[in-house]
Amino acid sequence: MKKRLQNPWKLTQLGVLFFPLLPTVGAITLMVAVIKTWQQKWRTIIRCPENIGFAGLSLWLAIATIFAHNRQEAILGLANLLPFFAVFAGFSALIQKPSQLRRLSWAMVISSVSVVILGFGQLFLGWSGPLHLQIIFGWMLAPEGNPPGRMASVFMYANILAIYLTVVFILAVGLWLEMWKVDPPNPPLKGGLRIIKNRAFQKFCFLTVAIIFNGVALILTHSRNAWGLVVFASLAYAVYFGWRWLVGLVMTAVATVFGAAFAPSPLKEWLRIIVPEYFWARLTDQNFDRPVAILRSTQWQFAWNMTVEKPWSGWGLRNFTPLYEAQMQMWLGHPHNLLLMLTAETGIPAALFLFGLVGWILVKASLFLIHWADIYSRGERLIFFSYLVAFGACTIFNMFDVTLFDLRVNTMGWLLLAAICGNSSRLHSEQSIHTSN
Repeated sequence: MKKRLQNPWKLTQLGVLFFPLLPTVGAITLMVAVIKTWQQKWRTIIRCPENIGFAGLSLWLAIATIFAHNRQEAILGLANLLPFFAVFAGFSALIQKPSQLRRLSWAMVISSVSVVILGFGQLFLGWSGPLHLQIIFGWMLAPEGNPPGRMASVFMYANILAIYLTVVFILAVGLWLEMWKVDPPNPPLKGGLRIIKNRAFQKFCFLTVAIIFNGVALILTHSRNAWGLVVFASLAYAVYFGWRWLVGLVMTAVATVFGAAFAPSPLKEWLRIIVPEYFWARLTDQNFDRPVAILRSTQWQFAWNMTVEKPWSGWGLRNFTPLYEAQMQMWLGHPHNLLLMLTAETGIPAALFLFGLVGWILVKASLFLIHWADIYSRGERLIFFSYLVAFGACTIFNMFDVTLFDLRVNTMGWLLLAAICGNSSRLHSEQSIHTSN
């Protein structure tokens, strides 16, 4: 890395490390890193095709606020998108090496351990944070979780914690697999103390503990989306390594759980002897009596009706909530589907352009991944693959929920995408040099 970018890179690592527990400190640190990167790399940034696309989308969204149903809400809604386009541009110019991806993964995993410990204390020990400390930390522990019985830790709601832990879990597994499958620590066979002091072995043990902690915490969030995404990630890694036995094992486990939830009698009763009620009851929502207005199908139909009425410009960002409340007499922050929310609020062209732009970045990165064998090692390819899986998990999660309104999770998603874009762009240039030589 060039010397002039070393300070922004150091700030980025510190920001990622602090962000979950100290959101204000982390946000300021990351913002300074982005500004410094823009100052150093602005010529490269403004010529990047992806950034040109985001700039055009920003202009479109700004103009669309003029035609919004509630302009004040629409202007506030721009804060959830436009600043993050600039964040993406800065980080994609800064994060362009697999070694940087590895360092960021470690920073996220390390900070997640404290988040999970606070979550365990919240759920089982009734820990709560004093209200006056909320101003300092930017969060407050709700005793017994939020909603009660579901771990939320330092996040406002259990589902937000779930997507955060899902991303960290996937990245931690990528690091663990790199150490176990690609570059094993190989501690000395003799001398227990020498084994314990082996630095690589210590890292491997830490990752193992972190994965277990994150996995248990994911279960305790009661998030069906997160559970499904862990299965998705497991299958992705199994396919990547060609582990057919793991694919079969995962599919059998999934079929068993779904059979316990939805199979006809008497099969489901037999399967419920094997599968704990904790899982199949959550899938069936058997323990919940939900009002019609809170059902996802109702929210999605309402958002689609909004889209049909104003398909070109939409109703304006953040306008779903007041319109839904006016008709259904229930406040709801979003329709639990990012694509439908954006088509309803920004119009079909803007929503498809945003998803198409992100999709192009992922497709280009996936194609480049195939050709990494000529330039980067197996471990580096695996770490890059873990970022693709993690961002894919974010995308799928937002098809059943919306994480756009949480600063930490939203930033994490754009950071993942920027890291993917930056590395694939760097790879493209290195491949061109390699081919010409």
